[in-house]
Amino acid sequence: QVQLVESGGGLVQPGGSLRLSCAASGSIAGIYSMGWYRQAPGKQRELVAFITSSGSTNYADSVKGRFTISRDYAKNTAYLQMNSLKFEDTAVYYCNALGSGHYWGQGTQVTVSS
Repeated sequence: QVQLVESGGGLVQPGGSLRLSCAASGSIAGIYSMGWYRQAPGKQRELVAFITSSGSTNYADSVKGRFTISRDYAKNTAYLQMNSLKFEDTAVYYCNALGSGHYWGQGTQVTVSS
């Protein structure tokens, strides 16, 4: 089992920045990739970005050039640096890990509002 704990969400004005963190614990040796998904009210959960164990990254078109995913293996933590935030980035952001299973964090709210 893998446990994921997100932090770093909050309220930010348009154009602002936030950094989300996802700390992994448990059976982390088998984690192949870590990523972030988000779900806005009334919408389906969507992939934001992921990073594989080799360091390859992939981003949703809507966040390319604004968000950066990274992973600190020493700290077993993944990060999502979010810059130039827009109203439409408002959502609950979920950390995800793929290994022997598919694991999810509890989610952290990001609200972009003036």
